[in-house]
Amino acid sequence: MSMQYIVGNWKMNQDLASIKQFFETLKLDDVSCETWIAPQALHIQNLVSLAPNNLHIGGQNIAETAAGAFTGENSGKSLKELGASFCLVGHSERRSLFNEDDDLLNKKVHFALDCGLKVIFCVGETLEERTQGVTESVIKSQLIEGLEGLGPQQIKGENLLIAYEPVWAIGTGEVATPEQAQAVHKFIKNTLVFDLDWRDTRVPLLYGGSVKPSNAEGLLGQKDIDGALVGGASLKSGDFAELASIASGLMNS
Repeated sequence: MSMQYIVGNWKMNQDLASIKQFFETLKLDDVSCETWIAPQALHIQNLVSLAPNNLHIGGQNIAETAAGAFTGENSGKSLKELGASFCLVGHSERRSLFNEDDDLLNKKVHFALDCGLKVIFCVGETLEERTQGVTESVIKSQLIEGLEGLGPQQIKGENLLIAYEPVWAIGTGEVATPEQAQAVHKFIKNTLVFDLDWRDTRVPLLYGGSVKPSNAEGLLGQKDIDGALVGGASLKSGDFAELASIASGLMNS
């Protein structure tokens, strides 16, 4: 099995005391998968100083431009200076709560890659869209519009990852079945190959949406799923390490 990724999205959680406790109890010595965490931007430098060498730290958001009068935004250069190696773009909460559309997200993807950050580009459908049977058209539109203009040179070396997060499964306790998740991941892969013509470039595909140790093996064992973007379970060092152990075991089986 190819490289697996376990990526924690801490959202607006964790304070300095809980971060210290997390790293005091985190055990990643025996894992061989990629392990990444995106904390609040305020805590990136703190995590970089505490994280073991095999844990990469990144941002949850990035501005689409280098500098200027954009109060509250995160500069790509500043993220790099703090020690970030990647950032999320297009998470459903950014799309729905902050009204980030595909055009803006496309600019963010390009700018983040230009800054030397790896990008996890998030796509996913709402419950209403799944019920209406338009999951594939929604995902295809998000991919084609959000990734427009990217070429092999920009995404080589697995600089771009795509996370499928069904919006109806984020923080709800609901989770797509392994078969449902695999079907969408296969569709994403086909879209990259046949619509974007990315035939010779590997783009890891992650699943996100109430992933936890009890359901991870079934999801990560699917042919076209290369890892997980994890919310709540990534806040607990034991759960995060267990997810990494599961992913590593699948890689080595």
